[in-house]
Amino acid sequence: MKNVEKYTRGYFMPPVKSLKWTEKEYITEAPIWCSVDLRDGNQALVVPMTLEEKLEYFQLLVKIGFKEIEVGFPAASETEYTFLRTLIEKDLIPDDVTIQVLTQSRDHIIKKTFESLKGAKKAVVHLYNSTSVAQREQVFKKSKEEIIEIAVTGAKLLEKYAAETEGNFQFQYSPESFTGTELEFALEICNSVLDVWKPTADNKVIINLPATVELSMPHVYASQIEYMSDHLNYRENVILSLHPHNDRGSGVADAELGILAGGQRIEGTLFGNGERTGNVDIVTLALNMYSHGVDPKLNFENILEIIEVYERMTKMKVDDRQPYGGKLVFAAFSGSHQDAIAKGMKWREENDCKHWTVPYLMIDPKDIGREYEGDVIRINSQSGKGGIGYLLEQQFGLDLPKEMREEFGYTVKNVSDRQNKELMPEEIHQIFLNEFVNLSKPIEFVNYHFTKHDDYQTVVTVKISEQEQELNGEGNGRLDAISNALRMKLGVNYHNLVYKEHAQELGSESNAVSYVGITDDNGKVFWGCGIDVDIMTSSVKALFSAVNKLTANTHLTSKEGHFITSK
Repeated sequence: MKNVEKYTRGYFMPPVKSLKWTEKEYITEAPIWCSVDLRDGNQALVVPMTLEEKLEYFQLLVKIGFKEIEVGFPAASETEYTFLRTLIEKDLIPDDVTIQVLTQSRDHIIKKTFESLKGAKKAVVHLYNSTSVAQREQVFKKSKEEIIEIAVTGAKLLEKYAAETEGNFQFQYSPESFTGTELEFALEICNSVLDVWKPTADNKVIINLPATVELSMPHVYASQIEYMSDHLNYRENVILSLHPHNDRGSGVADAELGILAGGQRIEGTLFGNGERTGNVDIVTLALNMYSHGVDPKLNFENILEIIEVYERMTKMKVDDRQPYGGKLVFAAFSGSHQDAIAKGMKWREENDCKHWTVPYLMIDPKDIGREYEGDVIRINSQSGKGGIGYLLEQQFGLDLPKEMREEFGYTVKNVSDRQNKELMPEEIHQIFLNEFVNLSKPIEFVNYHFTKHDDYQTVVTVKISEQEQELNGEGNGRLDAISNALRMKLGVNYHNLVYKEHAQELGSESNAVSYVGITDDNGKVFWGCGIDVDIMTSSVKALFSAVNKLTANTHLTSKEGHFITSK
């Protein structure tokens, strides 16, 4: 690409080696979660949420299990001020939930912020000012010392107004644009604020280190976090918070590695909503932990309900490939993938499995309210017999023989290929009924009866070209006797009859299902299925279905009650 020389790396590495985080394998416990959907997320919407929408969204966040929720910048917007006052005055904040409000380091803004909190039982007051080289030089045109003075002045004002306001307030400071700030300066300004607040074990403060703009690979951010964690004053009384954005598409990785490096708290949004490429996606972070057997302390058991509220409130869409929430994230169209999933599910049914190990599925979709049939096994021209057979068995109670699954798989793929679309389960079921079940052309089964001497003897009534005729046959079993009647009396040549049956339980209904395979003189196998309340009748219907498949394939035509090869 042109103009590559205009770009360079805009981040700063720690002045000392900070790589202890690399020795950790995975996150062992959930961080403190703080949703910023109603502030950082809301300000990024084309049409910000109304008061009523914010109230509904707040209830959603509470239901999910967030214990800290940033509700806005009350001194900067009348809408956000009204929202905060509504939450407080209508007593909508549960006792175990702490609201958070944002403020710049300016006297009148901090004063109004505390006025807006009147009556709140507890709140986090979040103070910030920008510290990066670009912000200092281009926006504020101030020295490092002047930037530190802004932060320290704000910290003192928070103490002043908190002392004058009834309530339980926790302080938070963010060196906004942290990722573009020299690490030694970021540490200096945070420690200067901490020296004002002097946190204790009973009065901890939050230092929040935002990737306001994601400037580096995730391992760099982790090293930056570790350096800060190792050198902050009052560290045991500081909650180290992370606020990753997603400019490079690595927000989740930044957060995960940042937690390994000492981060104890995460600020983010549902599905990563936020300015530019968005904030870190808390849904993905939480369920990634869940997939490692770590309780995320958030409840996404009904993710479809959460998505419905999210999309309705934000007017945004959860992408089909969004981790965990997207419509297609559990979907397998590939035949080999479907076969592996189907076999994995079968293996779980047959074995006492403590842990989830199904191929291609990182977590059990049912744990977040998804379904195997509609969400996992999806059928198109790329699908295979395993997935198609699994779908028929799970949704419609049809356990096809292995060889029949292969033939039906090709039938379904051909239909999908011709129509150039995905096939829904009901469509696949209908194809099976149309192509394999109780077929009556050209030979229609009417009825049968048996007599028993040395061998089974039968009289089976059939209808061909609207004319009924009775066929006599005998064999070493009932189905064999009927098969011999068809072969001997109608001249239909086949051999090697195979048979399978099972009960079909669907709701209050119970049917017998039979499958019959027959082989013609060229070695080709034809399959038929019969479904009836009577097991013997279902077997006979399956045989007739297979015979009708054979006659249709070999172009046999009726002549004087017999079938001959067409010329």
